[in-house]
Amino acid sequence: MKPIKLFKFPNLNLFIPFSLLTLLLTLSIVSCSTEETDAIELNTTEPSIVEVLKSYDTPETTDRRNSRPTFKTLNVALARTGLAGVVSSNRLTVFAPTDEAFEALGLNQRNITTVPNLEEILLYHVLGDIVFSSDLMNGFVPTLNGAAVQVNLENGVMINESNVIAADVQVRNGVIHVIDQVLLPPSDNLLELAESFDPEFSILVDVLELTGLDTVIANNGPYTVFAPTNDAFVAVLSELDGYDSLEDFDTPEDIELLANVLLYHVVGGRVYSSDLSSGPVTTLNGDFQLDLITLTLTDANNREVGLVPELLNVQATNGVVHVIDRVLLP
Repeated sequence: MKPIKLFKFPNLNLFIPFSLLTLLLTLSIVSCSTEETDAIELNTTEPSIVEVLKSYDTPETTDRRNSRPTFKTLNVALARTGLAGVVSSNRLTVFAPTDEAFEALGLNQRNITTVPNLEEILLYHVLGDIVFSSDLMNGFVPTLNGAAVQVNLENGVMINESNVIAADVQVRNGVIHVIDQVLLPPSDNLLELAESFDPEFSILVDVLELTGLDTVIANNGPYTVFAPTNDAFVAVLSELDGYDSLEDFDTPEDIELLANVLLYHVVGGRVYSSDLSSGPVTTLNGDFQLDLITLTLTDANNREVGLVPELLNVQATNGVVHVIDRVLLP
């Protein structure tokens, strides 16, 4: 099986924090740096992304064409978070949820500003370059939130669980794709994600805490974690001489050994299945080999480890998890 490829954004910064000032600076850099790679000429006489979204909400428009979507809630959210100016002045792609999409979550222009982490949610609908529907392929694409949305072209165009109901609305500074559901980004960090899988990953959580890597995996990143299940940890103890349980890791040398094993499961950055290719994968503690045809990893001890297909690309706020059925040994 060949890896699924996706339209890439060579200038997109995956480490964008949520500070508005930093966001403005980052988008400015993206806007300038894409001039060499993006041949699209923007007509400065055309309306901006926000102006077009507002044009759908005029009484003349809504009365004349009741079937047209409206974006009152989205416009209020952009204005109240201070992102309206950002979205109006930078080269972007916006997946725009309709008012009906927000209403399905019980949200409207009167209560949208009460939503926690509203800015992060809005940034999850924005790509840092101009991307038309013809540019998209199946896979994952990073947003200005940092996390990625999944593109599925098997039945129309889907972004995560939402359908694109109107594509390629070209505006002065980018393009709008109208969607019928609000995109919700991950809300748990990598440690919280592992804890939420309890008890399937309770040993992984215990090992993280024992080695002190729990705070690292919770507060830093982004990281990609190849996460062994409880059964995988139980099985590896039988391969290690002198260790029958976690309680046997009771010296500084034992803890260091355990930490090195964990670091062999961690890759810097967000690496989705659509980014992977067969060959060496560099972790924070050496390389292992990946075979996408068999969906297996081979560690430094020539042990074969399987990826769990239904548990790939599980996103956290600071990374992504791929579940494996055996512990990798460096």
